[in-house]
Amino acid sequence: MPPQLLTGPWRTVARVLTEVFQPPVVVLVLLLISPAIEPGFPGTMWFGLLAAMFVCVLPLAYVLVMVKLGRITDHHVSDRRQRPVLLLMTLASVLVGLLVLHLLSGPVSVTVMVIALIGGIGVLAVVSAFWKMSGHASALAAAVVISVMMFGPEWLPLLLLVPAVGWSRLVLRAHTLPQVIAGSLFGGIVIAGLWWLLREWML
Repeated sequence: MPPQLLTGPWRTVARVLTEVFQPPVVVLVLLLISPAIEPGFPGTMWFGLLAAMFVCVLPLAYVLVMVKLGRITDHHVSDRRQRPVLLLMTLASVLVGLLVLHLLSGPVSVTVMVIALIGGIGVLAVVSAFWKMSGHASALAAAVVISVMMFGPEWLPLLLLVPAVGWSRLVLRAHTLPQVIAGSLFGGIVIAGLWWLLREWML
């Protein structure tokens, strides 16, 4: 990568992209729109918000507390060794969220999204034990591909965000190119594919 793209204003752009499209934010938006494939939307968005509390907000709050206590390096969890425990904790929180959705008879579409995310979190937890696959790329690619499948080809331009955020992770030296590519493919194919299969089966 040219040196001029690693410093100055380009580095600032990279930081903005990384913060705006960090996984908790991307997944939050994805959960909010997840009930759109069932009748009742947007009135059912609050179920997506409820799911987001368990999938995004509580895990992020845990991370911020751990950062404050000095037990985690930063809110992006840059140290690969710190990721498996965090991802397993997130998995437990998500399972509780699924139970709450079931007790409240929430939309199946939200449950479908949460289960697809569980699959992704589980794989990332295993992979993170020995390799730092990009969570940013994975979450964003999954969200974009799922959005296109939900709302149609007019949403295809969102795909441009995936290489943009991948570039930001390279500029900030948070990941290598193979880690960004692997994350993008995992999110766009595996997580999005799992969501599609679950939607066809459960809805």
